[in-house]
Amino acid sequence: MTVSILGCGWFGLALAKALLREDIVVKGSTTTDAKLAMLAEAGIAPYLIRFGSDEMLFDAGFFNCDLLVVSIPPKIKSGENADFLNKIKSIVDALNQHAVTRVIYISTTGVYSDRRLRVDEETDPAPDTESGKLLLAAEELFQNQPAFKSTVLRFGGLVGPDRHPGRFFAGKKAIANGCAPVNLIHQIDAVGIVMAIINGQHFGGVFNACSPDHPSRADFYSYTAAQGNYEIPEFIDELKDWKIVDSIRHNELGYNFEITDWLTYRF
Repeated sequence: MTVSILGCGWFGLALAKALLREDIVVKGSTTTDAKLAMLAEAGIAPYLIRFGSDEMLFDAGFFNCDLLVVSIPPKIKSGENADFLNKIKSIVDALNQHAVTRVIYISTTGVYSDRRLRVDEETDPAPDTESGKLLLAAEELFQNQPAFKSTVLRFGGLVGPDRHPGRFFAGKKAIANGCAPVNLIHQIDAVGIVMAIINGQHFGGVFNACSPDHPSRADFYSYTAAQGNYEIPEFIDELKDWKIVDSIRHNELGYNFEITDWLTYRF
């Protein structure tokens, strides 16, 4: 089996290493020449691939695979916005051109609006921000292709190695919405869920991937800051807009989350 990972960044590289441990051939892409050698040293067939508004660079051999994983986090906060959707359209065109038949598209729980309720895979995301609407439009581009079958995987906020959450708000004061629940997933579980999808051939539809534990922002980030020896942040004791993201379909995968209690886990 050959899996191509479009975007061997923080998550994509961790997934690639897990696939390699199961003797799966992995092709990985990067947008920078400097990372090609690093991918090769890890046992990944390296490809320089760029999809942008002013450049399109890829090797057709990358798309010769049994499964393509698209893991390119949108840079909405950096002002990518409409360019992100154009990038997704170019990727989808390339997949159709090279007859890819199965895709896992890594999305985010950011598609759900903060409407003060629990949401799951059966909930209409109803995004109410520009970024949420773009994220949902990107998902729909993959799901509406007749030539290939797509699984959309919505990750909560990713934490883990080199992403210690204790530093996220370290030393900050008067942080809003301290009582709002967190919706996070550890890299271990993010990789584990993708592996379960692949091994069980669960292609099609939408899966949420979010830990079942949802402590408040104040409790979680204060705990992790103390654990990492960062300055403890100070939150406002208030509950404004929020959501709790449930992952009800993970039972179909036969997958059990490894991290189920954030306030005892040691990063």
